[in-house]
Amino acid sequence: QVQLVESGGGLVQAGGSLRLSCAASMSILSINTMGWYRQAPGKQRELVTIITSGGSTNYADSVKGRFTISRDNAKNTVYLQMNSLKPEDTAVYYCNAMIRNSDLYEYTYWGQGTQVTVSS
Repeated sequence: QVQLVESGGGLVQAGGSLRLSCAASMSILSINTMGWYRQAPGKQRELVTIITSGGSTNYADSVKGRFTISRDNAKNTVYLQMNSLKPEDTAVYYCNAMIRNSDLYEYTYWGQGTQVTVSS
């Protein structure tokens, strides 16, 4: 069982920046992938970015070049640096962790979400 606690959301003007944090209750070195998803009102939850235990990253096309995911293994924390924010980035952002066991069964965990609102 992994608890994920997000922080750092808020209200920002278009063009501004925010940094989200996701603190895990266990060593993130034991977590196969961690990532950020978002869900805007009336829309499905979508992948924003993920980072593997080896440090490989993947980004949604809509955020490439603007968002950066990083990890601090000593603090068991993953960050999402969001620059050049747009109103369409407005959503609840969720931290996600996926652990794959020796039987290749995947366990997925979610944080409670943090609201990001970008005003025009």
